[in-house]
Amino acid sequence: MKRLRLLDAESPYARLVSSGRPARGFMAATLISLLLPSLVGRASASEPGSGVLQTGTVQPATAQTEKAKPQPAKPKQAAKQATRTSVMVIVGAAGSAEYQEQFAAWAARWQVAAKTGAAIFTSTGLNPPDDQSDREHVRSALKRELKTGEAPLWLVLIGHGTYDRRQAKFNVRGPDFSATELAQWLTPFRRPVVVINCASSSAPFIKQLSAPGRVIVTSTKSGLEQNYCRFGDYFSASINDPRADLDKDEQVSVLEAYLAAAAGVREFYKQESRLATEHALLDDNGDGLATPADWFQGVRATRTAKSGTEIDGLRANQLHLVRSPRERNLPAPWRRARNALELKIAQLQKRKSKMAETDYYRELEQYLVELAHLYQQADSPQP
Repeated sequence: MKRLRLLDAESPYARLVSSGRPARGFMAATLISLLLPSLVGRASASEPGSGVLQTGTVQPATAQTEKAKPQPAKPKQAAKQATRTSVMVIVGAAGSAEYQEQFAAWAARWQVAAKTGAAIFTSTGLNPPDDQSDREHVRSALKRELKTGEAPLWLVLIGHGTYDRRQAKFNVRGPDFSATELAQWLTPFRRPVVVINCASSSAPFIKQLSAPGRVIVTSTKSGLEQNYCRFGDYFSASINDPRADLDKDEQVSVLEAYLAAAAGVREFYKQESRLATEHALLDDNGDGLATPADWFQGVRATRTAKSGTEIDGLRANQLHLVRSPRERNLPAPWRRARNALELKIAQLQKRKSKMAETDYYRELEQYLVELAHLYQQADSPQP
């Protein structure tokens, strides 16, 4: 059959598989199951009554279409491009010495990870207060950040949050800032943005911040989960922990850190015999909906939304704060092309049940050959 051409010993894909080069996690976890469905025989399972969780407890599903979407910037001259990842940690008002110590320890882990990943690190809320509020410090820091480029901006919120059934806020010294305000401050950004909101009542931030090119992670699934959250502790510990590397590509992605942190939270409440008061969510496809961690097995979603809505996680698994040595040596345009092909393959897999078998494997072969050629180019000596 035509599908066997993909495994032909002389095909670019076969040479890629047999080259001995460490396989990227997506290739190992996804392509094998695509090419060998008769052996894997696994499909995403839909649970009766399941659906993608919506993050606003009182917001309608159409709220995402009502807020202003980021519009293309029109600078008079070419903007300076961000070539280094930026990590901005915002430590909120602790409320007690105990929380202050914990939040400072989490921030310190992010600083170490940023240094390891050769990223630019800045923080707000750790130094003694001055004549400017922390809210203004955050707004000013975001104004100074480069708005375009390949390198992501990581924005990490550590602290407490509130939700009054109208809007969610992050608590800082002085005036708090809301999800709506943060969305406005991020509107000019055309570079990838990762927001990790480790606060209580953080879920409504997803609706406000979600947009193409962004990954949003929250500690809670609802604004009404208002108790102190431990998710930030586990996430900061996982972002550069090899044990969180589920796909064994020698680097920890946003998705992997999210899954590890959620697992740590679940285990904590289980060991303490307490009812869990925080349930993390992730959105990375810009639809304002989110996917819970227990929908994944490894880095692959094993459930589907009842509504057929696209499940998150693909883009989040392509972003790493601390890249592997091999990944660091790859040029940004190459990584961009590879990531785009991986997303096309994943999207094709979702359409498989609605396609003729020959059409499916023809399109799959095209993408795999392109991907194999990319890896050949990466492995070829540069002149």
